Amino acid sequence: MGTDPVEVGLVASLNRPGGNLTGVSLLNVELTPKRLELLHELVPAPVVGLLVNPNNRNAEIILRETEAAARTIGLTLHVLYAATDRDFDPMLAEIAGRRIGGLVVGSDPFFNTQSEQLAGVFLRRALPAIYQYREFAAAGGLMSYGGNIADPFRQAGIYAGRVLAGEKPSDLPVVQSARVELIINLNTAKALGLTVPLALLGRADEVIE
Repeated sequence: MGTDPVEVGLVASLNRPGGNLTGVSLLNVELTPKRLELLHELVPAPVVGLLVNPNNRNAEIILRETEAAARTIGLTLHVLYAATDRDFDPMLAEIAGRRIGGLVVGSDPFFNTQSEQLAGVFLRRALPAIYQYREFAAAGGLMSYGGNIADPFRQAGIYAGRVLAGEKPSDLPVVQSARVELIINLNTAKALGLTVPLALLGRADEVIE
């Protein structure tokens, strides 16, 4: 999961979960303000959107921390909501009406399943956007910043094998996956008329050309 399992009461501690549950804790919610900062480095728009799923238990945390980051940078942040694909058209209409110059997509399992569709829509609308996973940038999104989506599932598979072999979940520490990567789609940047600063290119783990 992409939030602190101790904070939400799922386990007693990361080292000793103490119950019948263990797994992988990802850097996720904490990275949304950083995504806003990275987008701002490339897109000097004064008005930026934040897309969140209102049904996500982390929505309020994402909103609070990203609003604080926007105030620090001096940006106007407009919050947009989508919980199903039926919400995409109204969301896009609101983006156009408010003249939002860039978009941060908040981390959410539903958005994970729609990341390629969203990347294509945003590219066609000439909207610079950043999301968590590489799949978004590979599908035409401008940038991604976060972990590899396959890593936690791989670790979950390892833990499933250990539990099936007789180990207790309460004895298996929650794994903290802290590796993050910055992916920049240079083709999309060029299509949007954006020049990527050399300093930002130098920090990228991958540049898609």
